[in-house]
Amino acid sequence: MKYKRRAVVAGSFYAANQQSLEQQIKDCFLHEIGPGVLPNNEQKKERKIIGIISPHAGFMYSGPVAAHNYLQLSFEKAPKTIIILGPNHRGIGGEISLISSGQWETPLGTVEIDQSISKKILAHDEKRIIRDDSEAHLYEHSIEVQLPFLQFIYTTEEYKFVPISITNQQLSMMNYLSQIIYEIIKDNYRDFLLIASSDFTHYEDQESTRYKDFEGIKEILKMDSELFYKTIQNNRASICGPGPISVIMDTCKKLRIDKGQLLKYATSGDVSGMYEQVVGYAAINFKK
Repeated sequence: MKYKRRAVVAGSFYAANQQSLEQQIKDCFLHEIGPGVLPNNEQKKERKIIGIISPHAGFMYSGPVAAHNYLQLSFEKAPKTIIILGPNHRGIGGEISLISSGQWETPLGTVEIDQSISKKILAHDEKRIIRDDSEAHLYEHSIEVQLPFLQFIYTTEEYKFVPISITNQQLSMMNYLSQIIYEIIKDNYRDFLLIASSDFTHYEDQESTRYKDFEGIKEILKMDSELFYKTIQNNRASICGPGPISVIMDTCKKLRIDKGQLLKYATSGDVSGMYEQVVGYAAINFKK
């Protein structure tokens, strides 16, 4: 029987049925913090966006920021394969874990895993660090919450995806994973979209959060993963997905992309009006 992962945060991070979820996503695009317009089905441009950094909190809080990324993607043709890298919040499974085949389900339908690319990633892993491990993904939300936005802007038949959950986010490990992904996509990189799922600083006041986040974002936009890691450490910034961010940055850098673009930054306080303990969210893309 083909593996199918059920949605685990439908009804909590986002709406649990198709109609409500579609309306919720529309509301994210039209929110005052969102881009203010909906994606359209006009003729698509050739692909230029190779990577994005997108938040993964509940759609009420981070959805309007994420919508900035997905609006820009909607203007371009769909990629054939989307590699989504997210931090493993629960620590279940291996240091780096993917699922090599099957489907993921959300209220908007199912998305097929790209078995060919998943197998290539495993085959390129000479150190045998990456595990084919569905257990690491069972309860993790960071990858799942990207799928409804992708399903909203693309048709199911247009793309497949590879989910990669990361527990060990040490920079050396991320450099290794980046090199593997680069070797696989370098000859046909416009067929791929890379997504780093990450929220930024957690549960500090608005002023501190914005300061720490923009110090880190400054290094992201310059494509410097080492300085990015040092900045996080020096500022004690609780960015939960520095590893996925680093992989996207370094892979795009190998593809001779020399800068990132910040589309939107906001905090949960900008949505709730409560600024004592907020979480930061950023929408960033990398174009070639």
